[in-house]
Amino acid sequence: MVWYVYVGWFFAGLFLTNAIPHVVQGMCGNRFQTPFASPPGVGESSAVINVLWGFCNLAIGFALLYIFLPQLPPPWPLCAAALLGGLVIALYLAWHFGRVRNAAPHP
Repeated sequence: MVWYVYVGWFFAGLFLTNAIPHVVQGMCGNRFQTPFASPPGVGESSAVINVLWGFCNLAIGFALLYIFLPQLPPPWPLCAAALLGGLVIALYLAWHFGRVRNAAPHP
């Protein structure tokens, strides 16, 4: 299998994992950081913006899976690449939002 299929699945896992906190926070009616807030990635956007951003991430992730799907069921190395992408973005977001939320003034 060519290398770029693994890269595609890595980014699919990244986008699909990034969708989770945005959709969940938005569905709970909570404000949460998005790239559209001011400042980007630090300020919080409305619940509706978070749901929309989460579904954009879902659409991109599923589109990448569809584009780079060689066969069903997918080979385990591709699943591992998607899980690695999910782990990378989850760890980064935990680090980033942990810093943002600990630095924010508490009401």
